[in-house]
Amino acid sequence: MNVTVEAPAKINLTLDVVGRRDDGYHLVETVMQAVDLCDRVTVRRTDKPGAVSLLCDDARVPDGPDNTAVRAAAAFFEACGLPNPGVEIGLRKRIPLQAGLAGGSADAAGTLVALDRLMDTRMTAAELCAVAETVGADVPFCVLGAAAYAEGTGTILTPLPSLPDCAVIAKPFDGVSTAEAYRLVDRAALTRRPHTGAAVDAVCAGDLAAVAHGLCNVFEEALALPEVAAIGQVMREHGTLGCRMTGSGSAVFGIFEETAAAAACAGRLREAG
Repeated sequence: MNVTVEAPAKINLTLDVVGRRDDGYHLVETVMQAVDLCDRVTVRRTDKPGAVSLLCDDARVPDGPDNTAVRAAAAFFEACGLPNPGVEIGLRKRIPLQAGLAGGSADAAGTLVALDRLMDTRMTAAELCAVAETVGADVPFCVLGAAAYAEGTGTILTPLPSLPDCAVIAKPFDGVSTAEAYRLVDRAALTRRPHTGAAVDAVCAGDLAAVAHGLCNVFEEALALPEVAAIGQVMREHGTLGCRMTGSGSAVFGIFEETAAAAACAGRLREAG
């Protein structure tokens, strides 16, 4: 038996780093929105009890124990107290790497959801999120999807209403190391920080103009990537209500009210590569 699920990426409408714990983990405040750019995760049983294997159509994705989907599978069996009958995880990657779109976290979340169905454990969303928290900071959000305000290391979630289809996403050729991004933001003299409460209110009201006006990501200023600025310029030329880098980079999203303008922007960005 195979179980296949879609694993959506996310964008950060706001992202602020507000502190650092003694163990080195950063504390954030962020408003996140799931999008319809998805990886596809398939899990199936094998005849190798205790083993977790991974097959991926992108050779750049590691297939060992450090892979988030593999770690999620191990965490799932430990949490539910079942012996691992042997599972294979298949990943069809569409979320780009090193983009700030939570591709690895999405794959981990998709693995948890698919294993819950495969093993018929019928875990609640809260139980799956508790397992997800042991795997990575964005994984609980990727389990829930939709939209949320996140605190702490990103695992304390307050669900929000989802926005309508409105975003164009583009990624520069170069990616960003998350560790390097945090190193740079720690050293940066930031001049602008998000008004997170106002962003939450805008999302709750479904006010795209207000959401776009409040977009802010401290990593964008700290990294100051020329490619990010160039993508933003194209989006502004095509009438975006607002655009920002997502996560620790390097993908950029723009919010659009009109489908035609969004399509024209996407077409121009495709022409540019």
